Amino acid sequence: MPRFSSLADWLAWQETLHPRKIDLGLERVAHVAGNMQLLTPGHGVITVAGTNGKGSSVAMLDSILSSAGYRTACYSSPHLLRYNERIRIAGKEVDDEALCNAFESVDRARGDTSLTYFEFGTLAALSLFSHASPDIALLEVGMGGRLDAVNILDADAALVTSIDVDHSAWLGTDREAIGREKAGIFRAGRPAVCSDPEPPASVFSQAQTVAASWYAPGCGFDWTMTEHGWSWLSPARVYENLPLPALPGRHQLQNAAGVLMLLGTLAERFPLQRAAIEQGLTTVALAGRCQILPGAIETILDVAHNPGAAEKLVLLLRNRGVRGRTRMVLGMLADKDVAGFTAILSPLVDDWYLATLPGARGLSAMDLQQHISTRNNAATIQSFQAVASAFEKACADAKDGDRVVVCGSFLTVAEVLACHV
Repeated sequence: MPRFSSLADWLAWQETLHPRKIDLGLERVAHVAGNMQLLTPGHGVITVAGTNGKGSSVAMLDSILSSAGYRTACYSSPHLLRYNERIRIAGKEVDDEALCNAFESVDRARGDTSLTYFEFGTLAALSLFSHASPDIALLEVGMGGRLDAVNILDADAALVTSIDVDHSAWLGTDREAIGREKAGIFRAGRPAVCSDPEPPASVFSQAQTVAASWYAPGCGFDWTMTEHGWSWLSPARVYENLPLPALPGRHQLQNAAGVLMLLGTLAERFPLQRAAIEQGLTTVALAGRCQILPGAIETILDVAHNPGAAEKLVLLLRNRGVRGRTRMVLGMLADKDVAGFTAILSPLVDDWYLATLPGARGLSAMDLQQHISTRNNAATIQSFQAVASAFEKACADAKDGDRVVVCGSFLTVAEVLACHV
């Protein structure tokens, strides 16, 4: 008999199974994967790590490869509204029944091995992929890279996106240390692509150490803006006047450039026509990344929660412009660089609507306010016990020409998105 029959019950139990919510390491998860015969998949594998841009890069890879007719399988995290968002096969989220069956398979195979929530989900995803016969699986690292559960598989090609300081308690306190962890997904003799225009030296050093094939902006590929779009070039191929990615923000060109390089390294196995690249770029979609909600008042949702992501959000906001006031709905977790994050946003914010996030890691609106340095001295600050209340008040206060921006955490964006479903 299965341990549970509903997805909600399985997930609630997984939260309590392991004594630590985050317990980086490959030994336990690799042992169970071995029992399930998951360590040598019969399909291609791309692994994506990085602080910012992982989700966008996976979405672009999926969109382009799917446009070319390849059957893809995607594993990403965290989810916004439904756990099912994490595991997609041929562009569709897996249903509850398939997830429950996969969880039961993991439970049987693990014996007395304890697994974290993320490890359990990773094994379930790999199990589902093994039975779905995709052409290629796209795996997004949850945290770090070297010791992340998805790293039990040897990627055919690996991509590291932009690197910033985040999750310092687990990964290190500077970009060099964090970059070293991210680069742990590189493999000997296989493509190691980095889309960060100024990567820490540790990323290149790790690629050298494992004898991976290194590619980075200015070292194997480059890109430039053009009058009607952008162009990408490498010694092997050139794409002139490509359409801009459908994901908002000029920073998405950095992600797209890395994606095209990675796909270029796999061109013999997964050839692509320019038409598939164009279609993939213009149709890619990803909730919560500079997502603009329709309505009389412009509303922008972004899961940005570290200084690097704040800088990219600021660029988007400056480029879009606003006639009226910028009203910022903000909720953050306590382990983030709240002061650094809000200092970057502060010059653009006219009104702050601070919300308490639930859970042990959630920061209260009162504590959040202590971290905000109002470089805009005229800015107002209001505090709320829930994101929904903060968002409702921001929308009620907004007048024609204003905009409402929601950011700070996946949890913050998820609560607002839930109101629009």
